[in-house]
Parts: sequence; C-alpha cells; structure tokens
Amino acid sequence: MLLTKPLSLLCLFSPVAVQMGETEGRVLGRVTVYSVLGCPHCVQAKTSLGRLGLPVCDVDMGKHPELRDSVKELTGRSTVPQIFFNSVHIGGNDDLQKLLPEELERLVRLVREEPVLSEALPLPEENQSDGSDTAEEADGAAELSAILRNMILKLFSEYLSSDGKCVDYKAMSLSPVFERYCELAVQLQRVELLSLTREEKLAFFINTYNALVIHGNVRMGAPTNTWQRYKFFNYVSYLIGGEVFTLQDIENGVLRGNRKGVAQLLKPFSKTDPRLQVALPDAEPLIHFALNCGAMGCPPIKTYTPQDIDSQLRTAAESFLENDDGCVVDSEKGEVRLSQIFKWYKADFGGTDEKLLNWILEHMGDSPKRSSLQSVLSSGKIKVSYMPYDWSTNSSH
Repeated sequence: MLLTKPLSLLCLFSPVAVQMGETEGRVLGRVTVYSVLGCPHCVQAKTSLGRLGLPVCDVDMGKHPELRDSVKELTGRSTVPQIFFNSVHIGGNDDLQKLLPEELERLVRLVREEPVLSEALPLPEENQSDGSDTAEEADGAAELSAILRNMILKLFSEYLSSDGKCVDYKAMSLSPVFERYCELAVQLQRVELLSLTREEKLAFFINTYNALVIHGNVRMGAPTNTWQRYKFFNYVSYLIGGEVFTLQDIENGVLRGNRKGVAQLLKPFSKTDPRLQVALPDAEPLIHFALNCGAMGCPPIKTYTPQDIDSQLRTAAESFLENDDGCVVDSEKGEVRLSQIFKWYKADFGGTDEKLLNWILEHMGDSPKRSSLQSVLSSGKIKVSYMPYDWSTNSSH
C-alpha cells in the first residue's frame, strides 16, 4: 500500500502551486539531496521535492563516498537522504514530510529568490568515471559483486514506487538490463573467496544476498507464507567459487559466523563443509540492517563497499533505528518497542534485554529518540516488546 502524503506537503505540491511558481521567473537557487541509489527514503524525498518545481541537485553518495565525511560534518548525521534548500539543512525524508506549510513555503521562496553560494555545499568533481557495468572490469569477487549490485540498484531505482515501498518485479523481468545481470551472475562461480579480507567478505556477501533475493523474486515470485519463505531462503542459491550458497547459508553461515538461523535445528555448515572456511569468525550484528529479504519490514537496499564498511553499516543501523519501524520509545510507559529482528537475533546483540538496549543506545544517532531511550534506561524500569513484522512482499503485483 502506498503511503499517504501528509497534508502539509499536499498544500504546496498541487499542480496549481507549482505552475504559479513557474510564472514568477527564473529560479536562482537549488535543492541539494545527498542520497544513495535504491534507497526508498531517498526515492520518496526526491519524488516529493520534484513536485515543488525547483531544480534538484542529486548527489549519489554511493558513487562519491569521498563526500561522506564532509556531509556528516556539515549535518551531524551519517544517514541518507540529507536535504538542503540552498544552504539551509532541513534533515532527512522524515523531516521533509513533517514540514509545516508555512515552513515549506519559506524554503521554496528562498530557493526561488536567492542563489546558493558555489562553495556552500560539498559536490563531486566533474567528469568522474561512472563505473560502467562490464564484467571485464571485475578482477575479483568484490569487483564483480559491486558491478552486479549496481545493476540491480539501477533496476530497483527504476521500478521502485514513489513511496519507496513496492517494486514492479514483473516489469523488471522484461528489462534488458535484468537479462544482462543474469548473464553476469553466472560468473560468480569463478571468483576466489578464501583470499577475501573481513571487509571484503562483508561487502561481497551482503551485496550478493540482496541481489539474490531480487533475482529470486523476479524468477520465482515472492514467497507469501511461512512454508514458501522456508523454501525460498533454503533453496534459492548462487554457485559462488565452486560452492552452492543459499540465502540461509550466506546470512547465517557466512555473515553470522555459522550460527543457527531462526527455527533452524542445525548450523548451516558442518565441521567438514569447505564453505566453513569462508565464514566470518563471529556474528556481525550490523548486517541485520543491511540485508533485505524482500519483505516490507526489511531495511532498505543499499550498496556496500569494502572501504569503510563498518562506517557504512553503522549508518544503516542508525537509519533503521531512527525509523519507527525499527524502534519506538514510549517514555511515559517506560516501554521500548522493537522490530522482530532484535528478537530473532537477540544473541547477536548480547543475549539479554539490558545488553540489547545498550547496544541500540550506542548505535543511535544524536536525536530526541536517543535522549528518550537514555532516560528510560536511567529509570531502571523498562519493558521491552516486539512489534509485528510486516512479511508482505514489496512487489507491486
């Protein structure tokens, strides 16, 4: 179901309002959005901004990671999107959607009437490589994974609904770009995994997992019940480096250090399984905010690179916790409501409510929600509950 736009945005996003603005003359300023390809929150923000009739400069942080530190220093945040009206920072997508009509009107007028200083915001250098997706450029597992992932994200971005919640997998299946992706995915069988560093493994297997979910949804259709989900995650697989890796193998075998998955009786890899050599030594809790299983309750899909992977994953966790689908703090009741992800994988976050909540506090950004959680923790009387998980598919058909 598509999200309903808040009344405050509908007031200024009507065609009449935009047309009236366009007759007032040339726009002197611009809106700048720092985003990541395929991020649902970014898609929704850019769709909303597009209705204002203002020029929007979209800076893809996936292509320009060198700007991350500058943007974080400027905004105090590491999540995307980050939105500026000229040089006025308003925050992310949630902040945009919550703007009051008079606030939004003032910002629109600012962009129309005043130019933005050329050095006010960090922008990428011109004429940088676009990272074209050719298999010949891939010298190893990480490179091939990045190429495949970028192709999937292009498809995801093109076939993503305006609210960032649904994907038209049916239309995607007819795309020549998807067929090219399928051809390149075959080459995963030739990659060499044992030489990968921890950082390279994290980026490679997170990207591969997310791409495999999309590939499986397009070819087989999305699972709609518990039994179908069991089969999907235990049978949909890629041949990687000469070994078969299912979604279950990637998540619980490799990325969680060969731990039992939800409702699993055995570990994915036995002691004699050659794939055990690829598994990370310990569970990596941050991967839970990067893996997207194709359900509406999952974190958004993003691209990950080995360089600065821990920072990227912390950003993903911070973004997930900022969203009320991930964490809700009720100070009056002394209650913290969490995504089921924290219940299913509680062992990865310390195993107890206290350790879990302290982990969450440590990985939250500076925000009112963090202050509320700190206050609740200080009171010593805390109730932890878990919200129902939205297993509905993110397919629009």
